Parts: sequence; structure tokens; C-alpha cells
Amino acid sequence: YTIKKRIELGLGQIPEDRQKHGLVSEFTIGENCAIKTYYKEPFAVKGQLQKKAMLDNANNLIKAFDIRAGEGASTPCGSLSGGNQQKVIVAREISLSPKVLLVAQPTRGLDVGAIEYIRKRIIQERDNGKAILLVSFELDEIMNLCDRIATMSKGTIVDINDADKITAQEIGLMMAGSKKEKANEA
Repeated sequence: YTIKKRIELGLGQIPEDRQKHGLVSEFTIGENCAIKTYYKEPFAVKGQLQKKAMLDNANNLIKAFDIRAGEGASTPCGSLSGGNQQKVIVAREISLSPKVLLVAQPTRGLDVGAIEYIRKRIIQERDNGKAILLVSFELDEIMNLCDRIATMSKGTIVDINDADKITAQEIGLMMAGSKKEKANEA
């Protein structure tokens, strides 16, 4: 499937590297928020881009997701803090109402306020019935956000557990290559 087809089928993505894969830093917030659907109404009418529609959409997302942008929707994304860049990506992806949301390292390198906000939005999406696949190296993030946890070691899934039936210590041991039986003995 093409990326366009995946988006149309309901797949959203919050990538691990927000600057390399999540945003075009030279583009404004308005352009970045419309980048996945720029060819559809209201962002395009008869092949003509509708800048006002892009700006209006982005200004609504700026308010809804508490994005701190000095020039509003006209702010270049490269001038935003890391937390606000991440909020732009989260806002864009959630606003597309994906059925499945792939989320990789959503809070890496962010301040405490941005971490809390992004985690809250991920939980809201889960509670709204969206399927969330979270990839994170932060065990506390995994324990707090996940219903089920697939633990990997050396690129292979070694076990899948309900989050309320496994401890961070057991996950750590399995990540290091121990089998679950050994983790339970520890």
C-alpha cells in the first residue's frame, strides 16, 4: 500500500524522530497540519490550495492541543520547541481520526508538561476506541499507557502480558533475555 492509501484506510503515525519523519521544519504549522490531506477539501478545491482553510484548521488545533506558537498557524515548525513540535504531530494525527495509531517514542526529550499532555491524549484516543500500538523504551510510560505489553529481546517478541499482571522488573528481565519463568522467580 502507498502511504496515501494507508492514511485513507485509517492508519495514523506519530514517528520516533519528529524532525526527520514527523514534520517539514520549513513549513508552517498550517502546512504541516494539512500535509497528509492537502489534496482534499477543505484544503484544496478544484486543484487550488486553500491557505485560509489550512490556517483555520491549524488555529483550531493550536487551541485544542495547547500548542505554543508565537505567530499562530503561520509559525514555521522549525522555530517551535520540541514539545510543541510533538504536539503539532499529535494534533495532526488525532485530527485525522485514525482507526489505528502507531506511536513511537512519543515523549522522548520532552519537558514534564508536554509528556503529561501527550500521554493524556494517547489515553483519550484509546478510551475513544482507537487501537494504539505504542513503542517505547520508557518502562513507566509502557506500564501507564498500555493494556497489553509485548516484551522484546534481540528483535524477537518473548512474551505478551496484560499490563496489570506483570511488573517492570519482570519486563526488564525478559528484555535482557530471561524467560518469564525465571522472571517470576526473581
